[in-house]
Amino acid sequence: MSIAFIFPGQGSQYVGMGREIHAGYPEARETFEEASEVLGYDMKALCFEGPKTELNKTFRTQPSILTVSIATLRVLERVGLKPAVVAGHSLGEYSALVAAGVISFHDALRLTEKRGHFMQNAVPEGKGLMAAILGLSREDVDSICLDVSSGYVSPANYNCPGQIVIAGERPAVEEAIQMAKERGARRAVPLAVSAPSHCALMIEASSQLAEELERIDFSPPRIPVVNNADAMFLNTTGSIKASLVKQLDSPLLWEDSVRNIIESGIRTFIEVGPGKVLSGLIRRIDGGVKTLNTDTSLEEIKKLL
Repeated sequence: MSIAFIFPGQGSQYVGMGREIHAGYPEARETFEEASEVLGYDMKALCFEGPKTELNKTFRTQPSILTVSIATLRVLERVGLKPAVVAGHSLGEYSALVAAGVISFHDALRLTEKRGHFMQNAVPEGKGLMAAILGLSREDVDSICLDVSSGYVSPANYNCPGQIVIAGERPAVEEAIQMAKERGARRAVPLAVSAPSHCALMIEASSQLAEELERIDFSPPRIPVVNNADAMFLNTTGSIKASLVKQLDSPLLWEDSVRNIIESGIRTFIEVGPGKVLSGLIRRIDGGVKTLNTDTSLEEIKKLL
């Protein structure tokens, strides 16, 4: 059976994440220890005990989700589950690249911490905003962003039919929220994130990330990787580096990525990491595929396959 491993991004974190897998598997414990050594703080304590305010700081959130995802990946590999393709949502793309052998876990830890700092520093706190628009089409949301007059706002995540995230300057996003409600959105709500990612406000962060990526050793992927920025199967280190830079200041094409994976013949997706966000999105993209997540026990996943 061909399986896709998909890796969650920011917003999937919660205090206590990874506790069960850490308790049950030595590979997971070793992964947490590696992360603590590389980053210089107790990753287990951050993930298990928080506090939530610290875990939710972007430069902490990103490597902590990466750590839980890679700990889980290593356990899945030990029990014999191997993907035919990998993909990750935003930050999750770094976990996917570790899974594909493109970058090392150590390098990914340092990269995601720095990426978090770059994103946080690109826009002064309170100046940017992201919001989820539910119940409108892509065309409707694109039109709203073009019609806003109070500043810059743009689509940021095309997550699934009827769920699109926008990002930009706070007044412009607030105007877009009001427009969306007037034009029939089921819901239009601000998101509790500290940086408005995947839009032009991240251009400075993208530039800093590009410089950082040049210091990292990349290897050709051992497993096909589908990227966010173009929803394409990438197979060269140059295209992957360029994609990571583009991803930060361009919309995420998650729905398109999932559809392309399904069209390649894959009908089973395992969400590897904390939470169940991606499993829910995939069911809305195509209700006929099987979706599993590692918040379920790994023994249950093995039985279902």
